[in-house]
Amino acid sequence: MKTFSNNELDADIIDWPVYMQRALDLACNVISASPNPRVGCVLVKEKLIVGEGWHIAAGQAHAEVMALQHAGDQAESAIAFVSLEPCAHTGRTGPCTTALIQAGVSKVVIAGIDPNPLVSGEGVAKLIAAGIEVFHLADFESAARAINPGYFKLKETGLPYVRCKMAMSLDGRTALANGESKWITGDLARSDVQYLRASSSAIITGVETVLADDPSLNVRSNELGFSKAQLERNRLALVEQPLRVILDSKLRTPDTAKSLTGEGSVKIFTAQETPGNEGLGSNVQVLVAKHSGQRVNLRSVLESLASDFACSEVLLEAGATLSGAFIQAELVDELIIYIAPMLLGSDARALLNISGLQSLSDSINLDVVDLRKVGKDIRVTARPVYSF
Repeated sequence: MKTFSNNELDADIIDWPVYMQRALDLACNVISASPNPRVGCVLVKEKLIVGEGWHIAAGQAHAEVMALQHAGDQAESAIAFVSLEPCAHTGRTGPCTTALIQAGVSKVVIAGIDPNPLVSGEGVAKLIAAGIEVFHLADFESAARAINPGYFKLKETGLPYVRCKMAMSLDGRTALANGESKWITGDLARSDVQYLRASSSAIITGVETVLADDPSLNVRSNELGFSKAQLERNRLALVEQPLRVILDSKLRTPDTAKSLTGEGSVKIFTAQETPGNEGLGSNVQVLVAKHSGQRVNLRSVLESLASDFACSEVLLEAGATLSGAFIQAELVDELIIYIAPMLLGSDARALLNISGLQSLSDSINLDVVDLRKVGKDIRVTARPVYSF
């Protein structure tokens, strides 16, 4: 395999980044392909795009196969631009390497190596063994990872990618002292949250939030703000609701909670040694988590979600205490904070319960990676800078 940066491309292949960017854009056509990565593929022959495809949903045709079907006979001798190394193993579908080889493509250009041990390097090796040249455009590696942060983290560390979503006033408050908070943010921000939910494998909350707010924690497709074309492209991806996860050390979740009803599965992690599911519904499973001092171990919950339920991207929608605990345990990869243009005053409730900071050197630093307006609100995306 030959690796190039964009400034090393000669005149004959100077347009390769254009096609690779198109493959990356196609990968983003679907909100989620969990537990698989989102992948796009473009087939080019004589500098014309003859086939395009993307992975619609787990169990469906992969991007390469979709592009080959689109191209038909024109796939022979074409160059395949793929946002991630083609798979070389049989899962719910056959190996993409085999499909590319049988179609007679001349070259395969990839943006990144697949971190899955079943694929990593094997896809490239099989293509080369079949006489197909393989090229790696190194400048697109970070973009390939950014499209699938959960997939990469899960394969590399055994943990899902954790986003913590919060909303606050401009003075850092989430609700009035009496608990009133509906609604701090506007319609577009709430629509944006629906997008975050839909792109997640699981949504985590705590029992205190269940008792105080009784959230549904479901994806409401009609609130996504999608066009008819976007809804059609995501029809299969939106079939199943994300897993709803409640951390409830003492099993106080009422059987009337909205989060227990509706479509989709619910997992309640508890510290009680003899839990029961009485009255909680057939879609609810109570699991005993690792714990200490009657508190559920947060890392063990994430490990279980990854290993037992194939969750790669997790959205944390919890109160100040649980969100603060996840951050202090260095388990949050990304903070998404919606800031409403209002002031709630010093008596209102704080965004996070994080204690024990004695000096500025103890502070948790953040790397702000995105800042934008969402309707009347501001959305800040930041990544905690941990010590490791």
